[in-house]
Amino acid sequence: MPLIITSACIDVKDGICTTSCPVDCIYEGERMFYIHPTECIECGMCESICPVDAIRYDDEATGAEAKFVRINAEAFHDASGQIDEPGGWYKGSTPIKDHPEVAAHEARQPETQDQ
Repeated sequence: MPLIITSACIDVKDGICTTSCPVDCIYEGERMFYIHPTECIECGMCESICPVDAIRYDDEATGAEAKFVRINAEAFHDASGQIDEPGGWYKGSTPIKDHPEVAAHEARQPETQDQ
């Protein structure tokens, strides 16, 4: 899988990445976005526009973020373990079910702004 979305997206879901994707391979989950492993064409547009720096090429994911290579791929597997090919995301689509590790991830606390 060429590009993945890491934990920095959990509970942020800015979504600007979806506007730059020419093949609509970035899908909204319940708590984060996921990049479909076979639909992505490796253009890197999403990586350059992500405001929280959550998008990486899979070989750049290290440490705790390395598991997101697997998480992004598994988010698109059906009950039989086969990859689901939904054919592209669009605004208004029903969010896909989060990967169990993302669903169990500790909730991100909202940032407070100094007044």
